[in-house]
Amino acid sequence: MQDYRWLHEYCLNRFGSAAALEARLPQVRSAEQLRAIGDDRYLSMIALRVFRAGLKHSVVDAKWPAFEEVFFGFDPEKVVLMSAEHLERLMADTRIIRHLGKLRSVPRNAQLVLDLRAEYGSVGNLIADWPVDDIIGLWRLLAKRGAQLGGLSAPRLLRMVGKDTWVATDDVVAALKAQGIIDKAPTSQRDQAAVQTAFNQWHAESGRPLCQLSMMLAYTVNH
Repeated sequence: MQDYRWLHEYCLNRFGSAAALEARLPQVRSAEQLRAIGDDRYLSMIALRVFRAGLKHSVVDAKWPAFEEVFFGFDPEKVVLMSAEHLERLMADTRIIRHLGKLRSVPRNAQLVLDLRAEYGSVGNLIADWPVDDIIGLWRLLAKRGAQLGGLSAPRLLRMVGKDTWVATDDVVAALKAQGIIDKAPTSQRDQAAVQTAFNQWHAESGRPLCQLSMMLAYTVNH
């Protein structure tokens, strides 16, 4: 595995200047900003991530005001009480995406939000305080306890809310394979731990958040 200097120099050469590179990199929210997000907004973003999976994001986003309406502004205490019959009636609402499995995930994830509130005070507290040098542990918590948050959904959700994380996109996986860190997509705990260790090293060398290092790796592939 090469050190961070190679990655930085490659990206500088590609984009021509430090300013051009920085303009393309994602930013993270501070712990205080993550804590300030309400549980209803976290539930909305969890649901949005679930519905975006496999669909064009712009299509889902355009319908989201209707989702906010039918799910009571994503108030978890109200959503958790939605019955199976209520969700089946939503299948007749043409304003939203009518996917019963995904609709059923919303009350289940409302229960997740309420459970995390009971345990940590709020979802924001959990996310803000989780150490980024073990971000894969937060992925596993969300995948295990949430509904339809497996695979890349948990890291993509964290990227949406502004929590620092790496994401194993196809380009990132290709770059990690080229560095000899993994030989396939990191779906096993062993491979995820190997990737986390590499990102932790690059973070220690550069001071950059994991999301920026992840994006920089992606920029080294197929260009």
